[in-house]
Amino acid sequence: MTDDFKLKLSLLPEEPGVYRYRNREGTIIYVGKAKNLKRRVNSYFNREHSSVRTTMLVRNIADLEYTVVNTEEEALDLENSLIKEYQPRYNVLLKDDKSYPWICISGGLYPRVFITRDARAKGDRFYGPYPRAEVAKVLIDTIRQIYPLRTCRLNVSRETIEADKHRLCLQYHIHRCEGCCKGLVSAEQYGQYISEIRQILNGDTHVLMDVLMEQMQQLASELRFEEAEVVKRRYKLLEHVRRRSVIVSPSIHNIDVFGLLRDEDAAWVNFMHVRGGAVVQSLTLEYRLSTHDETDAEIMSMAIGEVHQRFAETYLRDHVTEAMVNIEPDVEFAGLTFTIPQRGDKKKLLDIAIKNATQRRTDRLRMMEKLNPEQRTTRTLTTMQRDLRLTVMPRHVECFDNSNISGSSPVASCVVFRNAKPSKKEYRHFNIKTVEGADDFASMREVIVRRYSCLVQEGQELPQLLIVDGGKGQVTAALEALDSIGLQGQLAVVGIAKRLNEVYFPGDSVPLYIDKNSETLHVIQRLRDEAHRFAITFHRKQRSKGQVHSALDDIPGIGPKTRTQLLKQFKSLKRIREASIEDLTTLIGKAKAEALKAALSTTED
Repeated sequence: MTDDFKLKLSLLPEEPGVYRYRNREGTIIYVGKAKNLKRRVNSYFNREHSSVRTTMLVRNIADLEYTVVNTEEEALDLENSLIKEYQPRYNVLLKDDKSYPWICISGGLYPRVFITRDARAKGDRFYGPYPRAEVAKVLIDTIRQIYPLRTCRLNVSRETIEADKHRLCLQYHIHRCEGCCKGLVSAEQYGQYISEIRQILNGDTHVLMDVLMEQMQQLASELRFEEAEVVKRRYKLLEHVRRRSVIVSPSIHNIDVFGLLRDEDAAWVNFMHVRGGAVVQSLTLEYRLSTHDETDAEIMSMAIGEVHQRFAETYLRDHVTEAMVNIEPDVEFAGLTFTIPQRGDKKKLLDIAIKNATQRRTDRLRMMEKLNPEQRTTRTLTTMQRDLRLTVMPRHVECFDNSNISGSSPVASCVVFRNAKPSKKEYRHFNIKTVEGADDFASMREVIVRRYSCLVQEGQELPQLLIVDGGKGQVTAALEALDSIGLQGQLAVVGIAKRLNEVYFPGDSVPLYIDKNSETLHVIQRLRDEAHRFAITFHRKQRSKGQVHSALDDIPGIGPKTRTQLLKQFKSLKRIREASIEDLTTLIGKAKAEALKAALSTTED
């Protein structure tokens, strides 16, 4: 296993998806699905395998590709389509023509609703696929309980009804069908049934689930618990229907999907090809941008042109005429139209493409960070310098926070970050000494004066950035404190409001709102959380010390050792008071016992 391959394994995301192994010739030899890509793929390489087939597979793996999806069921669907496309040597399942079941609504005057594994009939509407056939069966059975649908395969049309070609069957007599073959139910009424069923199969299963819940409660109230359990199981199975797959949809046929994501110096374009309602090809292209002149439309055009060159045979075979994109290219491609979907399955498929481009960008950044850890630090600090309008890179940052309860046990904390990471040995606690009551502004002035007066006297370096927990008031208090010790203008000061993405600057009443995904906000959040944690911990410790004091501490001759003996024996001050002089004398001696009794009786009075 090469170092590059090991690095690729370590950077796999912990998300659902499909992975593909290639041999040294570049041929796909195995396709698999995973609920957690990182855990599943690494399991091939960190243990011995009892299966000879798996051992041979691992020996022949030379490269790895993967596609991230939203759910495990989507991974099942994508795995199915890719195995059928590539017929990998080491895949045992799904290589034949069998497929997952679909639910079909046929055409005609009185459509049928049934399960099929062949989703190719023209004029019919298909829903699914369902990775668990049991779910499809429960769905069909429940629909048939609610709606009186025909189940026969007779050719029912206006002509056959007028000619009286068919006769009523058992389903009519047991009230499971309303006599479609005789025209006893109007086509309009039956069409209303089909319209509601389409809505259910499109994912709106609440009607069915409400019916099942009502049945379950009714059976339980009649103490028919075994039957209620059966209905409950059907209810649970229907919950799976809500997780509709967007990876496979029969309404999407022979189209391409291009999702573009761009950074300052690079761009990623994920390509997926959909044939027969299934994703059969996936690729992510990366472009290093030499200048900032390239527009998104130009990058998209380059990506589409490169894909056409790589997969020329596919385009000749599939006659692709439509491509879904999030950025329209600036070049026209003969016979190809571009659309930017706004909703529905196509939009969800485009979101999957953008998600894979995002994942590839994340992988690239993580790989660069592993190879050069300093690079991430420099990028983070550069981002902070830009977002917080600093003149220098903030390699040394300090954050202050106060803590008290109604002015009691007031304390403050100072946490220090160097190169965007905690430097815990430099953390400091402060007991507030000069402030009476709950005055956060005065407390902030005191600790900043004490902190930086000490640093100046000891000749230590000052931080490039000072952060205070609070808004305009705290920023003003910090500036006043720095001015009082002659450090005005030497430290950049910002305040963090209670809403974490609000940052206040000196002299500016309007806060800066930082993007919640920004690295700057992540570092500030860690600073604030650390300062708050450190202050709260110290405050609790100081408060606990004050609460430990008791009447025993003020009695002459009763030291810590004696006090411990008394509390260990009697458990509480109340029981010590109630103890007899003889019991106390036995434990601590006569002189101490008499002094203790006298002092406690005086305290009680």
